[in-house]
Amino acid sequence: MMCPAAHDGSAAGPGTRYYGRRKGRPLRPGRSALLERLLPTLRFNVPPGDGPFRLQDLCPKPVRAVWLEIGFGSGEHLVWQASRNPEIGFIGAEPFVNGVAKLLAAIERDKLDNISIVDDDVRPLLRDIARRAPASIGRAFVLFPDPWPKSRHHKRRIINSETVADLALALEDGAELRVASDVADYVAWTLAHVLADSAFEWLARRPGDWRERPDDWPQTRYEAKAIADGRQPAFLRFRRRPR
Repeated sequence: MMCPAAHDGSAAGPGTRYYGRRKGRPLRPGRSALLERLLPTLRFNVPPGDGPFRLQDLCPKPVRAVWLEIGFGSGEHLVWQASRNPEIGFIGAEPFVNGVAKLLAAIERDKLDNISIVDDDVRPLLRDIARRAPASIGRAFVLFPDPWPKSRHHKRRIINSETVADLALALEDGAELRVASDVADYVAWTLAHVLADSAFEWLARRPGDWRERPDDWPQTRYEAKAIADGRQPAFLRFRRRPR
């Protein structure tokens, strides 16, 4: 999955910067047309101001819960989940334009009506939800995020103390946070940062609980590539403790 792209900081306050690629290869005409035609109808926006809002009311149709995927890449996990959980509203966040275009093509192909898109850095939105619509996300996914392996770049990682604190506020009691990575250092980093927040408990009780994906967690191309390259992915599941 891609990390946030370079940004002027206006969405999240002065001094904030985002890193990563915003666009890859030139898009085919059909994909470019989807960005112009379909994306504006699916873009997720919260009401302006500082007042509270109900997250489910902002979904394209009535839903019983809202799930969030941070960094959906090409969207295959998001599409898999949305097609099998039509009663759930999904918010997918991804700043990489090519990935957004691929997701739009899949949404149109499969006629999905329960996905909204954030085509920018997710952190300002997550902060807004945490403070204005707390305890409103039923599940969150952060799958194969950019590991930023150099020590001086660790501050760019999407899993950090601030993001974990916002997720703790935004998630419902009992909600799951799912994180996957094939980088051992990032797995250890994630465990350290998530478990440092007393709002979360790790659901693993045996090695198989983090070495094996649950049945409702499909394989993505990132996982397949990691395995082909000889790397063992870890599948971390955390539960938001009752308030």
